[in-house]
Amino acid sequence: MQSNYPIGTPGTPWSDAEKAAWLAGQLVKRSYQQEVLSKLQHLPQAFQLEQYGTLPYTGDYPLFAIRNQTFNPAKPYVLVTGGVHGYETSGVQGAIHFALTEAAKYSDDFNLVILPCISPWGYETINRWNPLAIDPNRSFYADSPAPESAAVMDYLASLNAEFLVHVDLHETTDTDDSEFRPALAARDGVVFTEWGIPDGFYLVGDSENPQPEFQEAIIKAVEKVTHIAPADDKGMIIGANVEQHGVINYAKKALGLCGGVTNATYVTTTEVYPDSPKATPDNCIDAQVAVVCAALEFIQD
Repeated sequence: MQSNYPIGTPGTPWSDAEKAAWLAGQLVKRSYQQEVLSKLQHLPQAFQLEQYGTLPYTGDYPLFAIRNQTFNPAKPYVLVTGGVHGYETSGVQGAIHFALTEAAKYSDDFNLVILPCISPWGYETINRWNPLAIDPNRSFYADSPAPESAAVMDYLASLNAEFLVHVDLHETTDTDDSEFRPALAARDGVVFTEWGIPDGFYLVGDSENPQPEFQEAIIKAVEKVTHIAPADDKGMIIGANVEQHGVINYAKKALGLCGGVTNATYVTTTEVYPDSPKATPDNCIDAQVAVVCAALEFIQD
């Protein structure tokens, strides 16, 4: 279907003028300082807060990582990322909640690196894009145009670590079909095809390295917390084939996804559905935490 997005001309990609018009309509709706940074001051003793950058935007957007006080190179390195898409609330809050309540249990066995809010401007304005109308989660590649993605890649390179596990925390929301994907179609001058939003949780594995047993262990853990999204009548979720119960696969590196930022053996991207009548904000956060714990326990076993 043709997108009726209010900015731009159908079939014509946006110029700088349309991008500026889009940016002018974005408003701060919540506080990164109050909802994210203030919580990071209460980490368990095993962890430290490390600033890895500052975004070059109007506003105060320092970027922080949570990590073990000391790394032991003999132990596996684990990366947890949240808020690549700032509007996906439980990704951010789930990463924080894991750090505050569960991470200490695993600090003796793993070198943990948690980036709880990669896109704080997106968090405050409840956006998928950054102010440049760029999706950070399609921008994890060399010479990235997204400052959020570039900062993460620079920081990870500075650690000189080989990660075994990477869990990237996301949501799929009703606004994906009502706002963000129509905006994408308008920006790129292409036809908008509606996905249909699945009711429930699912995972996105890596088509180049699917690790089905790892994905299955996580799904089983999440089923105790929230419901798993069923396939649609075509055997798909958001236009991708369901490869196993609750799991689709994307080519993470080829698409420039955050899930492809490392060479980790075990990689998964969560997709919580906060708009379900069966879900609550706390339930969504609990699902994200359950994923990280299940991933770590899979390695421990």
